[in-house]
Amino acid sequence: MLNFDELLPIGSVVILKNAYKKLMIYGVGQTDMSSDTNYDYIGVMYPEGNMGEGSQFLFNHSDIDQVFFTGYEDEERDEFVQKLQQIYEENSL
Repeated sequence: MLNFDELLPIGSVVILKNAYKKLMIYGVGQTDMSSDTNYDYIGVMYPEGNMGEGSQFLFNHSDIDQVFFTGYEDEERDEFVQKLQQIYEENSL
C-alpha cells in the first residue's frame, strides 16, 4: 500500500537502486493491468521523456535510491493525495 506521507509529486526526478538512468515521475498510484499489481509511481526516462511503448516504468517508493528533484506541490495536490488515500482505504488497495 502507498505510504502517502512519502509520496512524491509528479515532476519529481529520481534514480532507482542499481539503475544508471534518471526517471521523471508522471503518475502516482498506478496499476499494471496485466498482472493486477499496484505501484506507487510510473515514470519515463529523464531528460528524454515518453518515447513510446516500452519507455514507461512502474516502480515503488522503496525502489528509489536518490531523489534529484521534487516536483511542484500546492493545496490542489494536497487535496488529491487526501482523496487518493481515501480511495485506497475504502477499496483496501
